[in-house]
Amino acid sequence: MRVVSLCPSNTEIMEFLGLAHLLVGVDDFSDWPESIKRLPKLGPDLSIDLDLVQQLKPDLVLASLSVPGMEKNVEGLKELGLPYIVLNPQSFADIEKDLLITAEALQMPERGKEAAREFRSRFEETKAKGSQAVYWPRLYWEWWPKPVFTPGNINWLTELSEAAGAENAFKDVELASVQTDWDDVRSRNPDYICIAWVGVSRQKVKKEQITKRPGWEELDAVKKDRILILEEELFCRPSPRLLDGLEKLYGLIHS
Repeated sequence: MRVVSLCPSNTEIMEFLGLAHLLVGVDDFSDWPESIKRLPKLGPDLSIDLDLVQQLKPDLVLASLSVPGMEKNVEGLKELGLPYIVLNPQSFADIEKDLLITAEALQMPERGKEAAREFRSRFEETKAKGSQAVYWPRLYWEWWPKPVFTPGNINWLTELSEAAGAENAFKDVELASVQTDWDDVRSRNPDYICIAWVGVSRQKVKKEQITKRPGWEELDAVKKDRILILEEELFCRPSPRLLDGLEKLYGLIHS
C-alpha cells in the first residue's frame, strides 16, 4: 500500500498504527516520526500540491478537515479520482475511532483494534490517576497570543485537562476555539498558564513574553511561577500524541 498524509495528525495516526513505513508523501508540517522527514513534501496543509499527490500514485490519501480551508483538498482529490478518506477528530474518542477507520481502509482491521485498545488503556490509566487528585487547578491554555486564542469547551484540551485532574478556565464557552483578550484571562485568574502556540517550537517562546503583559503580575500563576511553556506538537494536534501531552501535564501539575 502507498499512503499519502495531508496533515500532521494523520501522519501520527499512521505511526501509532505501526504503519508509517507505508507513507510515500506528507504535508510540509508533518515532522514526526523521524522516518518521514526523508519523504516528498506536498505543501502546507491548506495548499497541498495535488498534482504531486497524483504523481505518487497513492492507494490511499488521508485527508483532513481539522483546519478550516482544508475542504478544497478533499474537493481536489475527488476531481482527480484519487482514493481517500477524511478524518476530523475533535475528541479522544474520535482519535480512537480514526485508528479503527484508517486501519480498516488499509485492510488491516486487527492492527486498528490493537492500536485502539492501547490508546484507550493509556488514556484511562492517566484519567484514573487524575480523578483521584485532591487539587484540581484551573488552566489557561493559549494557542496564539495576538489575537488571543484559547480552547473552549468543545475541544480536546478541555477533555485532556479533566483527564489530568484539572479544569480548562474557558470551559464555560461552548466553542472549540475562543478569541479573547488578556483582560478576560486576567479576570479568570487561572492557577496555571499553559502556552502552546500552534506551529511555534517551545524553544522560541520566552517566559518574559507572558509575564510582561499589562496587569498579569497580579495573576496567581505569575506570582507562583506556574507558567508552562509546552510542546505544541503534544497538545495542538488531534492525534495519538495527545497521550504524551496528557501524561506530561499530569506529571507537571501533580508532582
